[in-house]
Amino acid sequence: MTDLARLRFMQTLRFRLALLYTLLALMVVGLVSTLITAKLLSDLDTQFQARLDERADSLAGAFGSGSSGLGKPFTPSGGYTMIVDGGGTVTYANAGVKIYQDSPFPFAGRTEVPIQDLPVRTATRKLSGYGDGKSFIWVGLPEDALIQARQSAWRLLWTALILTPALMLLLGWLLGRSALGGLKQAASLADRIDPAQPVTALPLPRQQDEVYRLLTAINRLLSRIDTQQAREKQLLGQIVHELGAPLTVLRASLTQASQRTGDAGVIRAALVADELTFTTQDLMQLARGQLEMKLAWHFIPALTLQGRLDRLVSGTTFGGDWSGMVLCDPDRLTQALRNLLANARRAAGPDGWVEINLSETPEQVRFTVRDSGPGLPGNLGERIFEPFVSGAGSSGLGLSVSRQITEAHGGTLTGGNHPGGGAEFCLFLPGPELGDDEAVSDVGVSALQSATA
Repeated sequence: MTDLARLRFMQTLRFRLALLYTLLALMVVGLVSTLITAKLLSDLDTQFQARLDERADSLAGAFGSGSSGLGKPFTPSGGYTMIVDGGGTVTYANAGVKIYQDSPFPFAGRTEVPIQDLPVRTATRKLSGYGDGKSFIWVGLPEDALIQARQSAWRLLWTALILTPALMLLLGWLLGRSALGGLKQAASLADRIDPAQPVTALPLPRQQDEVYRLLTAINRLLSRIDTQQAREKQLLGQIVHELGAPLTVLRASLTQASQRTGDAGVIRAALVADELTFTTQDLMQLARGQLEMKLAWHFIPALTLQGRLDRLVSGTTFGGDWSGMVLCDPDRLTQALRNLLANARRAAGPDGWVEINLSETPEQVRFTVRDSGPGLPGNLGERIFEPFVSGAGSSGLGLSVSRQITEAHGGTLTGGNHPGGGAEFCLFLPGPELGDDEAVSDVGVSALQSATA
């Protein structure tokens, strides 16, 4: 796993929830387990001490009653017993501490002593009525089993505290993945929502939990967005329709006036009218959306397309081979290429140059538009094709509409800068051999033959 993937994983909601629950569980389990372990070990220690005291009391009572054979019946297996007189001398010692018999008592004042490398806990009891009345009995029990139990208990506790977080984190992640699977799927679907397409409701999980309520709220929001977009498109379409007719009349009148008079001001006004007319067409395309675009396929000479573009954008240099045929919707393709050329002319200025080259292969038709302007801003990238995003002070609709038209033809539109510094746009369309089947399926064989003829 790369560092970036690991960082993204650690930022996921299921990981953070699993980590939070793991820490909480570790605190609770650690506290409870520590208290339980300490209580159990305390009980074991108390039981051991009670056993030791019981042995000491039993042996002291038995010896004080004058029982014979003290070492055998009253000294349990594994225990140690010594009798010490008033002078501090061991007068009796069983097998485990036989080496101390008839010697000074070595463990005075000590409750825990080592015997034969074993830890031994001790207890003493006075022996009334024995000797000078100052004698006492010393009893010891090995603590090795108790110490091992204590060490094992703490070892198991620490092992559990180490393994529990790992298991809890893994289980929490798996359970979180299952519980939040619907949310992840919904997020993936939401990422693919295209504002230009009809909004589709996100699928809801079976359980009516928090995720269900969140997705329900998102679906209601999407429905409101869809309704608002429909209203905006309807309003935009009405505005464009109201502007379209007067602009058409104005453009025709100014064109005729410029042809009659040749006045420079009238010519500029006619060009402005042309610009406004195409802007209204772009707005209408934006209002309709890509799905509502209906193409009227025709097999036209490329020179026909060249003539249209030459009239719409003056000062354009045409390069490449324009002697072939192009399968397209002539009006739509003219609109797309005209937008590219108009942007190029705007960027190049009156003293700059704009050129369009056409090259064709059986697989594709390529239109390349270049200019001598400053080029595309590097910070925009693909955003240059989004509506109302512009790097040259225009409305920002032309490139968006051109891409929609290109994609409706089954082609692609890319943008960048050529080595000379200016902008370069490449519009690719499928060649006639690739596009013929699609065209036939859309308009029919007879309509295509009629258009071709």
